[in-house]
Amino acid sequence: MRVVQLLPSITIGDAVSNDARTLKQVIASMGFKTQIYAEGVDRRLPKDTALPLTKMPPLKESDILIYHLAIGTDLNRKIDSYKCRKMMIYHNITPPAFFAPYNRNSEQICASGLKDMARLNQSFTYCMADSPFNRQNLLDAGYTCPIDVRPVLIPFDDYKRTPDAATVEQYSDGWTNILFVGRIAPNKKQEDVIRAFAYYKKHINPQSRLILVGNAGGMENYLKRLQDYINVLDVQDVIFPGHISFEQILAFYRTAHVFLCMSEHEGFCVPLLEAMFFNVPVIAYDSCAVPDTLGNGMLLESKDPRATAAVIDRLVQDKELREKLLSAQKKQLESFSYEHVSELFKKQFTTFLNQKAGCEE
Repeated sequence: MRVVQLLPSITIGDAVSNDARTLKQVIASMGFKTQIYAEGVDRRLPKDTALPLTKMPPLKESDILIYHLAIGTDLNRKIDSYKCRKMMIYHNITPPAFFAPYNRNSEQICASGLKDMARLNQSFTYCMADSPFNRQNLLDAGYTCPIDVRPVLIPFDDYKRTPDAATVEQYSDGWTNILFVGRIAPNKKQEDVIRAFAYYKKHINPQSRLILVGNAGGMENYLKRLQDYINVLDVQDVIFPGHISFEQILAFYRTAHVFLCMSEHEGFCVPLLEAMFFNVPVIAYDSCAVPDTLGNGMLLESKDPRATAAVIDRLVQDKELREKLLSAQKKQLESFSYEHVSELFKKQFTTFLNQKAGCEE
């Protein structure tokens, strides 16, 4: 028996790709012969991380196919052709309406992905969902097979690498650093982060800056709108670092005073955990899977910029409140540790292997 992971593409810096890569190690540690296959394989990945789909040998009935679903792709429509046992890991798909004003192709891809997700509701004997929010999405789409929640598997030891020294020095100048990390995309609502920061900088703390770390590939129109919005607000010190190294990302976490997330659609939101790992207090808008990941953290019920700015100021100034929040975050982070999540996967995967045929065709 082989255990094969399949996904449309695998690349560096992508949460779904990272989950697959880390799961490969866990599956191998269970004694299974395993490999990742993808239609697109990033050449920057270490050799043998994954192979092109064209190199995947025919699957036998005794094999296990683990399919990562996170986007619309032709591969979604090939899943039923594999006659082995199949399980799906659902990472969620962004509602297409977010992309409609900025990128027609992204809108269509997400729309087709949601249709595929619903159409596949009887194609798997078992599913894993990154969050309770994602699990509910599958139930709403008519999935009847067993569905367990298993968070994204994050190798936190990677974050113990040395951050970029020049970046740390540059941003350790006594100013307050407000950080958000995430793709420059309309569902992330960077404009709401900018709006709250503008009030904070103009009315509370002029010696502050906002750092928006993320790739804008394919969302150049949205990035242009953000830049125009910054000009309209006449706010200074909003920084888009653009394409940077992993060590520079670590440096921004190291120098951040507050992590501010205003996203309106997340299936999990790995950067929340990254901020927790670096002991950065997190403020986040209560939406989708964000409360699942953040736990009893600083959740915002509204996006009022004055109220948000006041919360930022309180966390910067009130040491007791800050330490209380950081303590809660540290406790929340324990449930996402590599050891805990890998053992959870092993337990759930073993249960799947032992189950009888269920909802598969």
